[in-house]
Amino acid sequence: MSQRPIAVGVARARVEWIDTDAAGIYHNSTVIRFVEAAESRLMVERGLSDYFPTSPRVRFEADFEAPLSFTQDVTTQVALTRIGTSSMHWEFEVWGESFQGRPRRRAARGRYVTVHIGVGRRPGHDPASVPWPEAWRRALTDLAGEPRTPSATEQVT
Repeated sequence: MSQRPIAVGVARARVEWIDTDAAGIYHNSTVIRFVEAAESRLMVERGLSDYFPTSPRVRFEADFEAPLSFTQDVTTQVALTRIGTSSMHWEFEVWGESFQGRPRRRAARGRYVTVHIGVGRRPGHDPASVPWPEAWRRALTDLAGEPRTPSATEQVT
């Protein structure tokens, strides 16, 4: 990760048959699912389960570095690197664990941005960004306004 994270989420998964393409390796859309799982784990741990219906992705960029195979274990880490007025900037890494004689290796990395659109949008109107609730900011920065240091179980490298 390129910046000191404000908050970190980690999820572990296994590549399922549905995640693979005709070549037998993971499909690029699988990375988004892995990333969303790590992000959701972080938000639920912080008591922010209302985050998802109000925080669409407006940018998603990924670099694919190594294949992942059916039944291979995967560890995904997302890091919140910046909280703006109505946006959050994230970085992620997806790691393939050692598998069939191959060492643990980073399979994908990237970044994305989410924007808060709030609740109670008016039907027929396009969503517009609104500031993050202060309670959400506190939950992600441990109330003190300082970035939270990831625990040893959250650090993936």
